[in-house]
Amino acid sequence: METTYSRAFIKNFLGQSPAWYKIAILAFLIINPLIFFLVSPFIAGWLLVVEFILTLGMALKCYPLQPGGLLAIEAVMIGMTSAERIREEVSANLEVILLLIFMVAGIYFMKQLLLTVFTKLLLNLRNKIALSLAFCFAAAFLSAFLDALTVIAVVISVSAGFYSIYHNVASNQNENAEITDDSSFTGNQQHQAVLEQFRAFLRSLMMHAGVGTALGGVMTMVGEPQNLIIAKSAGWQFTDFLIRMSPVSVPVFICGLIVCALVERFRWFGYGAQLPQPVYEVLKKFDQKNSENSTRQERIKLAIQALIGVWLIVALAFHLAEVGLIGLTVIIFATALCGVTDEHAIGKAFQDSLPFTALLTVFFAIVAVIVEQHLFSPIIHFVLQAAPSSQLSLFYLFNGLLSSVSDNVFVGTVYINEAKSALENGIIDLKQFEMLAVAINTGTNLPSVATPNGQAAFLFLLTSALAPLIRLSYGRMVWMALPYTVVMTLVGLLCVQYLLPDMTQWFNDMGWLSLPPVTQIMTAH
Repeated sequence: METTYSRAFIKNFLGQSPAWYKIAILAFLIINPLIFFLVSPFIAGWLLVVEFILTLGMALKCYPLQPGGLLAIEAVMIGMTSAERIREEVSANLEVILLLIFMVAGIYFMKQLLLTVFTKLLLNLRNKIALSLAFCFAAAFLSAFLDALTVIAVVISVSAGFYSIYHNVASNQNENAEITDDSSFTGNQQHQAVLEQFRAFLRSLMMHAGVGTALGGVMTMVGEPQNLIIAKSAGWQFTDFLIRMSPVSVPVFICGLIVCALVERFRWFGYGAQLPQPVYEVLKKFDQKNSENSTRQERIKLAIQALIGVWLIVALAFHLAEVGLIGLTVIIFATALCGVTDEHAIGKAFQDSLPFTALLTVFFAIVAVIVEQHLFSPIIHFVLQAAPSSQLSLFYLFNGLLSSVSDNVFVGTVYINEAKSALENGIIDLKQFEMLAVAINTGTNLPSVATPNGQAAFLFLLTSALAPLIRLSYGRMVWMALPYTVVMTLVGLLCVQYLLPDMTQWFNDMGWLSLPPVTQIMTAH
């Protein structure tokens, strides 16, 4: 039967998304103008925010750029905000866009070094607790200086590569065989048991690495995109940000490593699986063969990438240039010195970052609506009525709750803008604003590990080709993240409430913090 035009349109609209979701987005596009013109712009604005958060929550079914972008375009068309206001938001956060475009692409050309590091860890640490701590620590350290998505992408590549090697050997298939096909294991209970144990082993390592990106990402201004937005609003440089976050980030990091060791030691929440001996033997033999075949040219590439990594850390620590421009230097050094000169080869490095860069611009459009319609003013007014010490925990909790179900870049941008507005209007002083900025940053980073919706690294892992291979589902990911979520959230809250004010004052007394004038802060936005 011939498809009608209406059915053809519905099939095309948002592609493979669920039918109810398509209908919901169309209904939103119809209802929003009616509410805006006939009821209240304020209510229409809040309705838009809720709808946008829904699109973030449905990221596994449909990338939020398309439905969120349609909502943002309509908001401009009906007058909720203006293109000029969006341009101002984008201009104010240009450093973040440069970070996503150039830094992520730059680290793409250092993947060979990162792959080598994680491969050596996996094959040389036979103690599972030590290996888990090493993966978590390595992911945290790298995520403090590199993009978390790039770090988790490298770990995914390592795990997928090892899974493919063992699967092909155990099933007697060639390298081009389909690794999703387990038919050759049917009837062989020993091979099936080894494969299931190997899957559980890889699941636990991937979760430890994913949590590690959050533990390290909260520490520095380049760890997550929202960190750079917050740092820019507060006028902080790299070392300022690192020191100011330390009263919260360091205790949480230590407790996160303790959780890592405990869940492995007692085999809680799906952790504790060991690397099966047959798998280890296959992987060790493969790695030895690769090492023997390694050329001088390849070894020089690894040495160059290591030196570029040192340059990256030094350039960030001393703020030798804007973060995105430092990323651009990484691209130039890595490609020029490692022989990558083909335009198409360079273009592949930008594939991962540009979709999220486009989505980030849509974030700024929604933020422009929030600013224009004063949507968060009542909430911020309520929080700021509390005592200054209580404000820190309230900001942390509000950010954490929203970040656990929504994108933390969006949440962090909204709340730091509101805190900045309170500073400019004289509602809070500079000292309180700076501590609120710490509470906002830690609130958006730590509790967000609760679900894949809140933590981009988890979402990236869940939507990767590796997830179905190692049987990592949404529910299992939430369950395995639960001990980390509880401990990181509670320790972060206690540190924000009781440790942050006194430690910040001590840092000031020691002269470790640069204090930009209030006028500089007021005009930085």
